[in-house]
Amino acid sequence: MAMPTIKQIRAYTVRGGGADYHDQGEGHWIDSQISTPMSKYPEYRAKRRSFGLNVLGTLVVEVEASDGHIGVGVTTAGELGAFIVEKHLARFIEGQKVTDIEKMWDQMFHATLFYGRKGIVLNTISGVDLALWDLLGKVRDEPVHAMLGGPVRDELIFYATGARPDLAKDMGFIGGKLPLKHSPAEFDAGLKANLDQLADMRNRVGDDFWLMFDCWMSLDVEYATRLAHGAAEYGLKWIEEALPPDDYWGYAELRRNVPPGMWVNTGEHEATRWGFRMLMEMECCDVIQPDVGWCGGVTELIKISALADAHQKLVIPHGSSVYSYHFVITRHNSPFSEFLMMAPQADEVVPMFTPLLEGEPVPENGRIKASALDKPGFGVSIAADADLARPYEH
Repeated sequence: MAMPTIKQIRAYTVRGGGADYHDQGEGHWIDSQISTPMSKYPEYRAKRRSFGLNVLGTLVVEVEASDGHIGVGVTTAGELGAFIVEKHLARFIEGQKVTDIEKMWDQMFHATLFYGRKGIVLNTISGVDLALWDLLGKVRDEPVHAMLGGPVRDELIFYATGARPDLAKDMGFIGGKLPLKHSPAEFDAGLKANLDQLADMRNRVGDDFWLMFDCWMSLDVEYATRLAHGAAEYGLKWIEEALPPDDYWGYAELRRNVPPGMWVNTGEHEATRWGFRMLMEMECCDVIQPDVGWCGGVTELIKISALADAHQKLVIPHGSSVYSYHFVITRHNSPFSEFLMMAPQADEVVPMFTPLLEGEPVPENGRIKASALDKPGFGVSIAADADLARPYEH
């Protein structure tokens, strides 16, 4: 049977937000005081939306095959990403066989080198790549994990990222990652407040529950080292994304300086095998955390993970819901997953992409069975009432 070709690619944005985890509205823990690279400016310290964290919005990519199947990818790139898809990348997608994902990725990447390499262009390529894998799975009537080699375990286990690790423990998660509240701009008082927050949470959850700090690119080596040594008393499992993503030299120094047994993790805002090669060859971290919607998609994550395996590093993708679950369950060096607590008070388990996607499985008692991922493609579809706009059309 002849393999279908790709008839059309379409790029949408979501009217009114609601699908981008960066744009959750007033009162949500994601937009509370969290240490950021902009925390040095008091006027941008209290809320991340104040400096524009939410301005990009969501990009939804659809690829339609000649046999009528439709694949869907979601990422953070908004209207800028929609323009790139419709006005540039479409020429490398339409008319191709649905199986030619490697070729399409290579053409998209090299055609955008002069203005891409990382950032929003790689976010956009990632969204297209996710849609292509979803489409291929639907054409073949197979889940993406089957096309990646199949599950190596019966279930996924999760830690939770959110403001209430104590509640996450009650929900069955193996650990809780706290957003760091206070930046170096708040000096020793802020450092003490960060450690007090950790001490309080350790008292709530006991000694056998993982606790971690997400520092969101906001620290320097000296402050991060002090934070790590102060946090060791409270059993901090790892310190995450402590430095700006391009400071490979700083990460290497930090990893040498942290207390024995504490992990240094990073990579959420890194992209492509070349960026992660720097992290690994320079011994910058213990765990890499690529976001499959930002690092280059599944096609690139395969290469990143293989490189990490050769360097004996764990790969724990950032968030991404089903788009990372199908990968994680097929890799021995990805033994657990992150779950972003999207409820405003981090007090209940809700799907990451609600209300945009239908069919997202969520952890029960901190776990998802492999069998819950057995639908074709990534197993999700655009909600019938999703309010999408197609700002550009080629």
